[in-house]
Amino acid sequence: MERLSRSTAGDVAPAPATGIVHLGLGAFHRAHQAVFTADAIAEAGGDWGIAAVAPRSRAVLDPLLEQDLLYSVLTLDGERVTPRVLGVHSRALHAASEPEAVERLLADPAVRIVTLTVTEKAYRPGSAVLDLLVRGLRARAGAPIALVSCDNLPSNGRRLRELVVAELGPSIVDSTGFPSTMVDRIVPASTDATYATARDVLGLEDRATVGAEPFSAWVLEDDFPGGRPAWDLAGAVVTDDVGPWEGLKLRAVLGVHSALAYLGALAGAPTIDRSLALPGMRDVVERLIATDIAPTLCPPEGVTVERFGQSALARFANSALRHRTLQVAMDGSQKLPQRLLGTIADRRAAGSMPLYATLVLAAWMRFVRGSADDGTPLPLDDPLADRLRSAPDLLALDAVFPPGFADDTELRTQLAEWTGALERHGVLGTLQGLR
Repeated sequence: MERLSRSTAGDVAPAPATGIVHLGLGAFHRAHQAVFTADAIAEAGGDWGIAAVAPRSRAVLDPLLEQDLLYSVLTLDGERVTPRVLGVHSRALHAASEPEAVERLLADPAVRIVTLTVTEKAYRPGSAVLDLLVRGLRARAGAPIALVSCDNLPSNGRRLRELVVAELGPSIVDSTGFPSTMVDRIVPASTDATYATARDVLGLEDRATVGAEPFSAWVLEDDFPGGRPAWDLAGAVVTDDVGPWEGLKLRAVLGVHSALAYLGALAGAPTIDRSLALPGMRDVVERLIATDIAPTLCPPEGVTVERFGQSALARFANSALRHRTLQVAMDGSQKLPQRLLGTIADRRAAGSMPLYATLVLAAWMRFVRGSADDGTPLPLDDPLADRLRSAPDLLALDAVFPPGFADDTELRTQLAEWTGALERHGVLGTLQGLR
């Protein structure tokens, strides 16, 4: 079968000149920021082609280069698949083998935006991505630029600003914006089934294809000293305060996603939709949203936490996504502080016991011990895996838990009750007992 390329794809406009560098060539970028940018260019034009940088792996980079930087986004909605071929990328580079080229690109004054999807692990002093970014910024000589974190971190723009200022000094903010953002779209990792679907709907081989749900959202603070694409015309929300949207996303979407991942993985559910369909699961996560998460949030005007959470559950039920519970469960030590532990801390500070949030925490604690309810081994893909597996007292790990958790005897008691129930009855039996 022929490969997707400029000669086989039909009428795909050439990418504009490079105005954006994106660090992280994963599936989410290709199905989210790249789509918003392509739509913004279609609406208002501009030199906003994207130079995508793969930090380490060439798994996506090489197919993309072989396909003239074209790839398809497959919108998956039940049995319906809607393909779209994108050509918004102007370049693609490999940071590990050509760091000087990436540094020159970051230093180019024609580049006015750097976006990042590099996961929580890269937001640490001395990380390879941060070092690369700093080296490029050091050579810009004051040319205006915005650094736009699109990772699921609270106050992600402020976090990135603190890291960059620590390396380059406070004067860097004179010419650099650090807008915080909220991003949302479920984009599972591509599998052989994804590539087969692309072949069926395109009639072409596409080894860089990505599947995603129909829903997509992007909320950004307007802090772009060098300008930006017309993302607002493409459906993004540009605001002065991302905070309320960020809280909703982290707790009412990602927190529930993690709940379904850990409880589902223990029960043997391979995907998020199968987890949500387990007897009693929907009722429990609805209670999690209404009784534990909602009291901790101040949503944007016109939005309620309960309705927002229900819309997330409708998205999670999309069987076409095949979003694996084990993929969502990765890096729990990095994700849970933002997704779950903040909810627990806020409810405890208010004098309440978050019953369902502590059930999810107990499920994670059981998950890191390494076996499902039926004894099947569970992989632990986490930067703290060795410490988690060997820790005699998980609550005492200050790299994961905030101060006060380890000394909260009522919290320990509740966790012990849930842990005992999960050990004796498994997830299905525990959920059944809550009905």
